[in-house]
Amino acid sequence: MERRRLNIGAHVSILGGLYKSVSRATGIGCETMQIFVKSNAQWKARKFTKGEIEKFKVELKRADIHPVIVHSSYLINLCSADREVLNKSRVAFIDELKRCENIGADYFVFHPGAHLGKGLDYGIKLTAESLNIIHEKTKGFKTLSVIEVTAGQGSGIGYRFEQIGKIIELVEDKKRVGVCIDTCHIFSAGYDIRSEKGCEKTFSEFDAIIGIEKIKVFHLNDSMREFNSRVDRHYHIGKGFIGKEAFAYIMRNPIFAGIPKIIETPKGNDDRFDLMNLKTLRKLALL
Repeated sequence: MERRRLNIGAHVSILGGLYKSVSRATGIGCETMQIFVKSNAQWKARKFTKGEIEKFKVELKRADIHPVIVHSSYLINLCSADREVLNKSRVAFIDELKRCENIGADYFVFHPGAHLGKGLDYGIKLTAESLNIIHEKTKGFKTLSVIEVTAGQGSGIGYRFEQIGKIIELVEDKKRVGVCIDTCHIFSAGYDIRSEKGCEKTFSEFDAIIGIEKIKVFHLNDSMREFNSRVDRHYHIGKGFIGKEAFAYIMRNPIFAGIPKIIETPKGNDDRFDLMNLKTLRKLALL
């Protein structure tokens, strides 16, 4: 009997070539996957050749891995108070979005940024302004810009649904934006998802403020830190402060069935932790 598609996967490396990420994903049983399209800690990167992009697409089709999610590099800050960093961030975002479009990625996940002492309203307005500029320069692109809810560390914005909702409200082309829910982030930001009741309350709140249909990607991570810590520290599924109930709720909820669910849990020197966490999610889906 064919196994039911659960749309689960992991963040995998493109080391050695873009196409090699596919074999890494299939090796641990991914049905979807997330990658970086350049070094996550450098502004510049080499261009992908036409040949390696074609090979990547062939491998994806052969492996039946979809959708493909790209995570932005960590240097990008769309609401930086430093104009040089802001301009570099906008250029880098456009470059990475073009890479996403070229390789056929469905979603480009990014953190909305940090206001660096200028305040939430400043950060929200500048992030939306950045997205409007970026979308104007990338008209016709199919890759969706997906805003990730953050844990609220430091001066980072986007840790409350209202903040994400306000960014979307200020984005002119709303069809080009979605939301990524990271379970570790929302738990650390003060959304108590440790029980089914807590999950119901959290996602009802999201639906009322933003609209449940805006959730395009899940990052499924447990938390190494306690509830409402405002600290982003991922841990293995069911082994952190969140526990298994939240993950069972998401895996079994028909509303979320078609949404890709990516683990970004700690990795070791081999694939055993990814295999362990994906196995746990499969078990929770069948409870």
